[in-house]
Amino acid sequence: MAVKIRLRRMGKKKAPFYRIIVADSRSPRDGRFIEEIGTYDPNRNPSEYRVNEELAKKWLANGAQPTETVSRIFKAAGIEK
Repeated sequence: MAVKIRLRRMGKKKAPFYRIIVADSRSPRDGRFIEEIGTYDPNRNPSEYRVNEELAKKWLANGAQPTETVSRIFKAAGIEK
């Protein structure tokens, strides 16, 4: 099972809000997930994010692959692989 750390879209039309989740790569974008590890709000200026650093590091150590966007968020939060 390939595990990814990716964004799950929430919010209203034209006002997206994202949750950073750990999910099986075969599940749909807003479908089943294993664990929620943070949030990302691109509507704020500057963009606002909250990440549970402990959980993120645990999943990265277990082999979960972050998507490109999540990698950038982790880099800004100071979380390295």
